[in-house]
Amino acid sequence: MNILLVEDSATLRHAMSRYMTDAGHRVVVAQTGEAALQLLEDTSVDMIIMDVELPGLNGFETTRLIREWLGDHWIPIIFVTGRNEDESYREGIEAGGDDYLIKPISQTILQAKIQAMARITEMRDQLKQLNTELAALSERDSLTQVLNRRTFNERADRLWAQAERQQTALSVLMIDVDHFKLYNDHYGHPAGDRCLKQVCDAISACLQRPLDLVGRYGGEEFIVVLPETGRSGANEVATSINQAVAALAVRHEVSPTCPVVTVSIGGACCESTGRHSLEDLIKHADRALYKTKHAGRNHAQVDDVETHKTLLIVDSDHERLQSSVDAMQSHCNILTSDRADECLEMALDASPDLIILESRLANQFSNKLQLQLAQNPKTARIPLLLIADSLALPREVNTDMVRDYLDAPFTPGTLVGKVQELLN
Repeated sequence: MNILLVEDSATLRHAMSRYMTDAGHRVVVAQTGEAALQLLEDTSVDMIIMDVELPGLNGFETTRLIREWLGDHWIPIIFVTGRNEDESYREGIEAGGDDYLIKPISQTILQAKIQAMARITEMRDQLKQLNTELAALSERDSLTQVLNRRTFNERADRLWAQAERQQTALSVLMIDVDHFKLYNDHYGHPAGDRCLKQVCDAISACLQRPLDLVGRYGGEEFIVVLPETGRSGANEVATSINQAVAALAVRHEVSPTCPVVTVSIGGACCESTGRHSLEDLIKHADRALYKTKHAGRNHAQVDDVETHKTLLIVDSDHERLQSSVDAMQSHCNILTSDRADECLEMALDASPDLIILESRLANQFSNKLQLQLAQNPKTARIPLLLIADSLALPREVNTDMVRDYLDAPFTPGTLVGKVQELLN
């Protein structure tokens, strides 16, 4: 151990130094409290043996300053004193001391106390290491060993705040293993777990910088944050992930897409964070993933964050549906459907900002589509604008999602005005 001996008596310094050296310790000496404080700035020590009666700063005053300077880092401090009163013990413990040696110093007692403090220090270090390992485990997904969703969100928030301060670009990639349910059903859950681990290792290997983050976002879904990365850089990373996963050559005989395991990737890049939030960026990446999956899977699409909102229009009247698209396409990103079951699927995948829903369809699919939307956490906050016509069922505001009604027939201007009112 490296032991700092603070002692103004030359005789005691010599004797105690020899005792400690004989026991195999390295001794550093200071004659005053002031000298001890200066020495600690440049020298690493494992223990301090401090004389109480010192010129200038006494041992208690010096110890208080040392404890303040060390903060949470603990070093055992043993006082040496000729005083054997209760008050002296109390003051020493309050000052930050851990034990006492009474003069004259016995070599046997000195070495025994050093050994005891060394054991306490070792146990403290072991406990600190265990706590560090436990904290690290609590941040990781138990299967893939990448960040779990909670820790990922915390660290991603910090990277977003840094991008806001420095006005730098930031990109997000959402990665989904293609047809993973089919893989699990065909090969079994143990094989599925091994597959996810291999895919995750391939993703991690494509991230070259210490600040790049990867986390497990859901069952077979992973998320990546790339700080200081624009759209072209995010595209390069996404392409490398596609290639790395395919290169694993993990057989997927029941995949409609490819005979090996592949991934679909949706990305979003934000060049200016001031007008957006991290939640916006993730939502855009999720929408890009939706486009990738519906365009054939096994590739990547990275979009810039757009100021336009995304609108899902669901109407079985094809002529009215096309009229609504024509009216809104210069104002919003448009997704369309003419079926109630497809509406729920698209809402879950794309997370639109508003759904325009024909009221007849709202009362289809598992009894009531609007209730299905309201009961799912991913869609419950999406507002609904119901189209009511003469053939529709009576108006029923069954959920808080229904924000307003639009009577059919309606003009393009009326639709645009109503949508802008709800989105704003």
